[in-house]
Amino acid sequence: MSTTAEQPRVSLVAAAKALATTLLADDPRRLDHVTTAASQAEKLAITVDPADRETLIAAAWLHDIGYVPALRDIGFHPVDGARYLCAHEWPHLIADLVAHHSGARFVAEERGLSDALADFVFTEDALSDALTIADQTAGPCGQVMLVEHRMADMLSRHGPQSPNARAHDRRGPYFRAARDRVRQRLAVADPTMVLPAPEPQPE
Repeated sequence: MSTTAEQPRVSLVAAAKALATTLLADDPRRLDHVTTAASQAEKLAITVDPADRETLIAAAWLHDIGYVPALRDIGFHPVDGARYLCAHEWPHLIADLVAHHSGARFVAEERGLSDALADFVFTEDALSDALTIADQTAGPCGQVMLVEHRMADMLSRHGPQSPNARAHDRRGPYFRAARDRVRQRLAVADPTMVLPAPEPQPE
């Protein structure tokens, strides 16, 4: 995403939103999910270093671009998306976050793709936690969901024999731990804030 000296600098978030919107234009449901994940990331940005907030939100916009058929390489969307970003000169940190979002390492192990994922760095920190929870509170159609409901929906959609289900004994505890860490950081950053959750439905 390099720019020439004559071009005005486009913010990282604006560039990420534009790319995701373009690539996912033919997949409106996934674009709805990504849009909600980015919105959740904006709310969780207070839990990361100010210098990392733009990176967090940009990664949320880009985390699922690897599902686009034209970007398919090995057929594992975290790696396919990350490889595309590297090939197009996006910051390595964003590619790393996309490659490892939402416990991708556990699913990669089940699919025999750990070596491909190893090209990207995983760091368990406030940034990766916030991206995971932004994704895991954004439903497949763009609705906001609790983490537990999101996990149940994932298992239902993918089926009990899927790599996602086989990895769940490790991935589920990671999601819960990341959620708890994000809650703790929110409590420190702003005691009036709570982890983003669905709006209560009228009875």
